[in-house]
Amino acid sequence: MIAPDGEQVGVMPTRQAVEEAQRRGLDLIEVAPNADPPVCRMMDHGKFRYEQQKKARDAKKKSKQTQLKTLRIRPNTDDHDVEFKMRNAERFLKKGDMVKFNVIFRGPELRHKDRGRDQLLKFAEGLSEIGEVDQPPRMEGRRMTMLIRPKTVAE
Repeated sequence: MIAPDGEQVGVMPTRQAVEEAQRRGLDLIEVAPNADPPVCRMMDHGKFRYEQQKKARDAKKKSKQTQLKTLRIRPNTDDHDVEFKMRNAERFLKKGDMVKFNVIFRGPELRHKDRGRDQLLKFAEGLSEIGEVDQPPRMEGRRMTMLIRPKTVAE
């Protein structure tokens, strides 16, 4: 049996261990049932559960949920519109979100896949300071996609 302060009390019968825990106003919790003899600990179970829930809440609060933001462009999109989309992507990356770029081809535009690739590479180059390419440009049906994630800060 283990005392609340972590000190080993010693081996004792179950009834005596329960009486000792009740005398101290604590619960007797079985920690290692498969050990020989089984190991029990005296503790305030309600307080123990409260502390565990508090730690879980704090961990959840500190964790950041990354989202995937999608930006759609066309192969013939003008430079000003590309700059506008780049500013949006920059804002998303600074927030810690990943950005997926889709270049959508329609009709005869499909013959000019190099224009779409150039658009995506322009984004990758413009965002290279705050983001890195996670998935290079690739065709998926009538659209070409690229994924950029925020750069990890070396600590």
